[in-house]
Amino acid sequence: MSTIPTRALGKNPLQVTTFGLGTAPLANLYNTVSDDDALATIQAAYHRGVRLFDTAPLYGLGVSEERVGRALREFPRASYVISTKIGRVLKADRSGYDFDYTRDGVLRSLEGSLARLGLDYIDILHIHDPDNHQHEALETAFPTLAELRSQGVIKAIGAGMNQWQALEHFARNADFDLFLLAGRYTLLEQSALAFLELCQTRGIGIFLGGVYNSGILATGPIAGAKYNYAAAPPAILEKAAAIQAICQRYDVPLNVTALHFARAHPAVTSLVVGATAPAEIDANLHALAASVPVALWQALHTAGLIEAAAPVPV
Repeated sequence: MSTIPTRALGKNPLQVTTFGLGTAPLANLYNTVSDDDALATIQAAYHRGVRLFDTAPLYGLGVSEERVGRALREFPRASYVISTKIGRVLKADRSGYDFDYTRDGVLRSLEGSLARLGLDYIDILHIHDPDNHQHEALETAFPTLAELRSQGVIKAIGAGMNQWQALEHFARNADFDLFLLAGRYTLLEQSALAFLELCQTRGIGIFLGGVYNSGILATGPIAGAKYNYAAAPPAILEKAAAIQAICQRYDVPLNVTALHFARAHPAVTSLVVGATAPAEIDANLHALAASVPVALWQALHTAGLIEAAAPVPV
């Protein structure tokens, strides 16, 4: 039995745990991870109550999906939710991929994902990074996904991006169930506030990825800290240091504050956080179970370090 709470995807009744495992790091995104370590991490997440697992063909050119499928095979299929993506179709020799948002591309991508995962259906299928393919995403990929949803091949349609502007356009022009937004609503940045409010109004679920902004909100503003997949610029280091100073004043680690802030917005269905070892999952779940004093949020608001309209835990 999962001990992590579940929520529906807005108006879609599919239930997901409010904390999910992002599996891109388990496909050697940053460092090499062995098969055994990857499987141990995924299975540890399941045993600790995580029931949402996010993957994609892009992650390790199929490696992530294969590892997720292998790790979860021993558990009842109905007990967990798989989220994967279309938009990048792997080459036959898996030496690379082609962007493809056509109907045929969607179907071929799904067929490949099902084979690598060893499953006969996918719970959530996202349109992956259609930044330069927005017209195709809406005009060809989405109708194909809607047909698959009506047939029961998938249960929910999403789109995953590192920006909210295109997702806002999608929200206004198609019947999406959810969006996976990475890095644009965090303790460091709340540029997506209006977008989240729109999704809440329309009953569209939100998965938040990149809640540590590629690392700086986990490591703190140390030398070499990462922000948006690159070295953090001086302005970001300065802001992170100011936030961390207030956290230290209240004896709350920066990463704890970051997780609690990200999940506080009522539009947010689940946090999707990567890990490469069981200890990292334990640390994140421990952080979510910690308490954060109301005075800390008040201090961040007073210092102008978070948007005045940004919801905080109560």
